[in-house]
Amino acid sequence: MAKKSISEIVTEIALPIVEQADCELVDVEYVKEGSSWFLRVYIDKPGGVTLDDCESVSRPLSKKLDELDPISHNFYMEVSSPGLERPLKKPRDFTRAIGSPVEIRLYKAIDGIKKFEGELLAYDGESLTIKTENEENLKFMMEQISKVKKVFKF
Repeated sequence: MAKKSISEIVTEIALPIVEQADCELVDVEYVKEGSSWFLRVYIDKPGGVTLDDCESVSRPLSKKLDELDPISHNFYMEVSSPGLERPLKKPRDFTRAIGSPVEIRLYKAIDGIKKFEGELLAYDGESLTIKTENEENLKFMMEQISKVKKVFKF
């Protein structure tokens, strides 16, 4: 049996707390920056997340983490919105983003290019299709893609 990562453990703990706050759990990151560890919990909801939403998740989650103690050393916990240009990671993220402008970054360049932008036209679980500014439809297999995020131009 594979050992669960701290992110997976915290996801299981956070999910009911986030749902109780009428929000969606977008992502959980556990990362070391410098000499400090950070636990970042990203939440969202239609219309956006408020400071009160973050607090309504942060307080009970902090209490539950103190009670269960899944992290044996000191860390900083942050609960926040993933932001406007959030990375798309889950199938429902891609499905919801259809019709939106996105940026795709590839692991390996195609014709010397690793970054593509366009309107997300389709997602089928195995690939993404975008329409570029030049009206060209480009299809990328998910295993080619290192990161996808929404983009906003002002």
